[in-house]
Amino acid sequence: MSDSTGTLDEALERLHTTGPERNGRLTNHAPMAVEALVHRGQAPAVHRWLDRYAHKLEEPPPPSRPVTADDWREALGDPARATDWTRLFARELDGRPWREVLAEWWPRLLPGIAGGSTHPAIRTGHAVRTLLTTPGTAPRRAELAHALGYWAARHQPLPALTPLAAAPTAAAALDAVPPVSVQEGGMPARLGLLTGFPVWGTAPDPDTARERLVELVTAATHRYATHGHGEPIMLVHAATAPNAVLRALPALPRELWAPSLAAAWAAAAAVTAAYTPAEAASPASASLTPEEVFERAAAHGDDHTIKFTDTALDVGDPLALAAAVRSVELNPPVF
Repeated sequence: MSDSTGTLDEALERLHTTGPERNGRLTNHAPMAVEALVHRGQAPAVHRWLDRYAHKLEEPPPPSRPVTADDWREALGDPARATDWTRLFARELDGRPWREVLAEWWPRLLPGIAGGSTHPAIRTGHAVRTLLTTPGTAPRRAELAHALGYWAARHQPLPALTPLAAAPTAAAALDAVPPVSVQEGGMPARLGLLTGFPVWGTAPDPDTARERLVELVTAATHRYATHGHGEPIMLVHAATAPNAVLRALPALPRELWAPSLAAAWAAAAAVTAAYTPAEAASPASASLTPEEVFERAAAHGDDHTIKFTDTALDVGDPLALAAAVRSVELNPPVF
């Protein structure tokens, strides 16, 4: 991350006066997008981008009552208590090292990774990347509290699923995911229609879990190049959600890596089932450098496109860059 200007902290402080959603359930993507912009060397564009995004920001929901060690399970998955949850994590992070707090809450939150259309988990991944790669300033620690609070408030486990025939690779597993029976409505409704996923992603040890998580992120990113037209905004999450988990792994105890892989696979498969198109398209090629691809995404301005391109640059190969260019083409520009 290249930011000697304090831009990220300024942007986060600005955003922490706003809520995690608008219009009842649409996610505030600004904290994730500005982190990606700064991480990829686009800090000078951040405040201009935020000015354009400002009309989508709302006040946070009012606090209700504190979430405590005795009643946190009761509050899990209650979006009306998002501020209560954020305040809990702010208290936790004030009193303990952030990695310790993350390690305690990660297995509690992981089963609800699909909640909020995977956005809370993705926001957590961006926050953790910042803390792993830059000094842990107060706004960056506060961002982790906001991210974890949003995840807890939107926690939504998937329905019971039938294990389907095993797939040999992540790409084959994504190809074999059966689509939901009704291709309409938002993601929460479609999640209720899931029936089963191919068996993939079991790992005998933490290192294998990490390798397979890298494989999953790569396969989902590549797949967007040929299937992103099915739903250009929602299908980016098939890649960005597992990549958020991958970004968090270095901060987590190794015994949590295998269950993290399983949850990441479930999230990627759920998004794929909910929005995959009937037919694939031919992938285009990209003759741009990674830096040029991200500059194009930043100039385009769409928050999902910025975040997906950030993930595509993590993958880094030509097909991933082509997928990023495809996201620029498919999603409506902001600027």
